[in-house]
Amino acid sequence: MSLLTIRSLAELEQLQGQELGVSAYFTITQEQISRFAEATLDYQWIHLDAERARTESPFGGTIAHGYLTVSLLPYLWGQIVRIENLKMQVNYEIESLRFNQAVPAGSDVRLRTRLMSVKNLRGIAKAQIDVTLEIKDQKKPAYTGVVTFLYHFAD
Repeated sequence: MSLLTIRSLAELEQLQGQELGVSAYFTITQEQISRFAEATLDYQWIHLDAERARTESPFGGTIAHGYLTVSLLPYLWGQIVRIENLKMQVNYEIESLRFNQAVPAGSDVRLRTRLMSVKNLRGIAKAQIDVTLEIKDQKKPAYTGVVTFLYHFAD
């Protein structure tokens, strides 16, 4: 896995339509799920009560919050692409996000990305990236969607 470095709007534009890369696998632990519940005040038993989840849920155990998996986007994206020469980066939009499959505690996930489009908004790059969060050894991804970042390049 090699990190793709982009230094300008022109370099970003040249990558339109291409797969940008895949992150390393990241393990989502029960401890992380529990901390996320504390941070978001989302204490649903499906995430926290291992015994009840094992006996009552269709997943056979606890699962990660969907929004926990989405919150990993910046971390995993940073393993794929490094954008240099920036004044600022802004998270702009999440479009068509679909949760396809639950992520059981202890699962390994990774992000796969493709640059759908780049628009030049008076020197600001509006980049739409197709994202898929894959679960190791599963055919169906955890989610698919399109995220949009605004990149304010320094020159």
